[in-house]
Amino acid sequence: MAQKLLPVLGACAAMILSALSGASADEAVEPQQQKQTLPSIVVTEAAERTITDRVVATGSIEAVEETYVSPLVDGLSIRSLNVDIGDRVEEGSTLVVLNDDALLLQKSQLEANLAKTEAALAQFRAQLGEAEANSEEAQRVADRAVRLSENGTVSTAEADRLKALAAAARARLRSAEQSVSVATADIKVVQAQIDDVDLRLARTAVKAPVSGVVSAKNAKIGAIASGNGEPLFAIIRDGAVEMKADVTEADIVKLTVGQPATVKLAGSDTIIEGKIRLIAPTVDPQTRLGKVHISLADTVTARAGMYASTVITVEEKQTVVLPQTAVTSEDGKSIVRKVEDGVVRLIPVETGIQDGQFVEILSGIKPGEQAVAKAGAYVRDGDRISPVKSAEPATN
Repeated sequence: MAQKLLPVLGACAAMILSALSGASADEAVEPQQQKQTLPSIVVTEAAERTITDRVVATGSIEAVEETYVSPLVDGLSIRSLNVDIGDRVEEGSTLVVLNDDALLLQKSQLEANLAKTEAALAQFRAQLGEAEANSEEAQRVADRAVRLSENGTVSTAEADRLKALAAAARARLRSAEQSVSVATADIKVVQAQIDDVDLRLARTAVKAPVSGVVSAKNAKIGAIASGNGEPLFAIIRDGAVEMKADVTEADIVKLTVGQPATVKLAGSDTIIEGKIRLIAPTVDPQTRLGKVHISLADTVTARAGMYASTVITVEEKQTVVLPQTAVTSEDGKSIVRKVEDGVVRLIPVETGIQDGQFVEILSGIKPGEQAVAKAGAYVRDGDRISPVKSAEPATN
């Protein structure tokens, strides 16, 4: 009987052992299944790297200083032109020669008047000498007659007549003196007129007030030159050009004179180094843009009137960064979904410079700590996730 029960007991024991071993296997598989059910979320690691704050703007290439050349003598026709657009000129060089025939004729007439006036002056001076001599003689005769009338040698009537003659001689002397003064003044007037004509003759050669490059020309041979019309020429002083960039009011407050910039000419791969020379003190109330003047190292390639873009380097520093996609804004605050031991925590952070796809983290997260790479991922504070490292870490 016992021998018959042994196979049965063995079979039961085998069934019990099989059941027990199956339960243990299920218990081992359950945590693995739970781990596999956690959402896989891409995370990125905060890291230190060099980041640059840049301001991007557009504008045009313009002359640093443009000087206009107009004639200083009106009403004369242009006889010859010595320069054209694009020519480099030196200060004092002759650009235009005006027709001076009318001025030469006027000078000849004035010189004839001067000679006539000088002859009249010589005549008046001779008359003055004669009048002085006559006046002195008449005065001596009158004085002698007065003395003789006192002792009765000459009658009183004769003495009075001689005194009257002396007075008349003095009047003629004063008249001669005035004639000399008038003739002298006339000579000065005519001489001043001649000097004026000489000055106008000198100005018939229109000269360059500064050295530079001729950027515009309105002068034409035969045209009447006028100081009230369009200037004959425009000259870019020393050929110096710069970029005048339009910068938003939010960015212009970050700029200072001397900051480096790179300028790219439109339609070209040419890059020109430069730096901020001047920042306009005002912002256009309509466009909300301010002017920033950027001096260029290469003024040969850049031409006035070209369109260009610029990148101005405001600041460069080593700091903690995260991809911009890892930072979101909620209720006006910057939020990062920090990951600690597979648990998501919503952490407020303070951001700083943005450089391309990266943003500076001033506080809230440290180097080496992880955060959800895409802030748009649907995870909440306290959620458990299965972190997956990003293929593009913040240090790239």
